[in-house]
Amino acid sequence: MIKTESRMDFTRASAGPKPDTVYLFGTCLIDLLYPQAGVSAVHLFEREGVNVIFPQTQTCCGQPAWNSGYRDEALAVARAQLKLFPRPIPIIVPSASCAGMIKVHYPALFKDEPDEASVFDVVNRVYELTEFLTDILKVNLTDLGEPTTVAVHSSCTARREMNVADRIDSLLDQLQNVTRIEPDNAEECCGFGGTFAIKQPEISTAMVLEKAKAIENTGAQQLIGQDCGCLMNIGGALKKQDSQISHVHIAEFLWDRTHKAKP
Repeated sequence: MIKTESRMDFTRASAGPKPDTVYLFGTCLIDLLYPQAGVSAVHLFEREGVNVIFPQTQTCCGQPAWNSGYRDEALAVARAQLKLFPRPIPIIVPSASCAGMIKVHYPALFKDEPDEASVFDVVNRVYELTEFLTDILKVNLTDLGEPTTVAVHSSCTARREMNVADRIDSLLDQLQNVTRIEPDNAEECCGFGGTFAIKQPEISTAMVLEKAKAIENTGAQQLIGQDCGCLMNIGGALKKQDSQISHVHIAEFLWDRTHKAKP
């Protein structure tokens, strides 16, 4: 069950047992458009014996404002989030983009601010979801689903900021009935980039159409990713092309294939 209490100390350097409680930072897109991804993440943790704290007043990580040059606005939003994670336990983010904002950009955002030191306590406890499942929980998955084929899109942030692009592959490779097909130019951006898609629509559209074509050419049944922004962008392009490829967040995909439904 989702709990509200824990005082277990945890750091990346810890060689002790896995944490019994974590924070979940849900992200805007999961909250508003892909809630089942967040629910599935909770299920995955609880199955591993890890309780989840979900601060109800969490909002945005501040990335849209930061990327658009609105430092003061981003700082105000980020500062509000820092107060929500006081206990020394991991903070799990089911999005490499939002995890990257906190882990990589918060130190720059808070530079020379009175509360700059407090940022590093939070930054050092942030994990992207697939990173935490593989590196800390070391999950072993049993595939209960029918044979299927998937294409994977790892976001730019997963590849170049969080450096966790390979974690999603290692999780999928545990599923014996899942065949992973690599799209052409898999390392290239899908064109979303948050406000980039709004400010540069022509460039963004050209990029996502090329990405969608590469994924369509795999012949896969599903598109899997760890960032809902990319999934929304590519999924929309696939739909406009009348593609039969569906898209799903890695948390939801893993949970759907590895749990036994109650009769």
